[in-house]
Amino acid sequence: MKRKKYFGSNLKMYKNVAQTESYLKELADRTRELCMQNPDMELFILPSYTSLETASKSTDQSEIHLGAQNMCWEDEGQFTGEISPVMLEELDLHLVMVGHSERRHVFGESNIEENKKMLAAMKHGFTGLLCIGETKEEKGYGIADEVLRTQIKVGLHGIAAEDLDKVWIAYEPVWAIGVNGIPAPVEYAQEKHHVIRETLRELYGEAADVVPALYGGSVNLENATRLFVQPDIDGLYVGRVAWDAKRFAGLIADCLATGEK
Repeated sequence: MKRKKYFGSNLKMYKNVAQTESYLKELADRTRELCMQNPDMELFILPSYTSLETASKSTDQSEIHLGAQNMCWEDEGQFTGEISPVMLEELDLHLVMVGHSERRHVFGESNIEENKKMLAAMKHGFTGLLCIGETKEEKGYGIADEVLRTQIKVGLHGIAAEDLDKVWIAYEPVWAIGVNGIPAPVEYAQEKHHVIRETLRELYGEAADVVPALYGGSVNLENATRLFVQPDIDGLYVGRVAWDAKRFAGLIADCLATGEK
């Protein structure tokens, strides 16, 4: 089975409405030919909430899929400041991120809360992008594999095998994210992706092979191609480099060219 190639980015709390719209237009223009030449490629961007409506109306999602950076697990209720699945459905979105490192470690979300969000995503027909990753301390104690396995097992608890075509996994080691992130060695990233594959197979058997596993964490122009060709990495979840449309398009082109060799 030929696997799809994934490239995406989370814009976090950057870019206002106008900047997001301009960025998406430029990215679409710069990647349109690449998309046509690579029909098995999926390009996705997660803008801020305030930019989503404008982005959805102005972006051809056959070229760039749009998603939300977070979502409440309830359809409605007394959840001040939250955004429900029903609200996101109105924006013609098909992707929602769950469990980003900052949601877990800055806002204190638990594995159980991430599971509730993944179940809500399945209920409403979204693709749920479950982010997992170990901290620097967990890595130092040698328990990274156990942490990843737990995050997967709890995060996907109650999700049936027939819904796996709506599940993506993004591995982002916490110590590799952000301004002071330390890029993970390519061999380490591949090793952890193999753990992810083994865990998914343990839970679902061969049905798990439809789940793409993406790598994120200080992906840059120097390491992207080497990460992209690793056997258990299906694509790249790119940070700051991706926020410049020209650089992101160049990174994608380089990866695709390397993957064809």
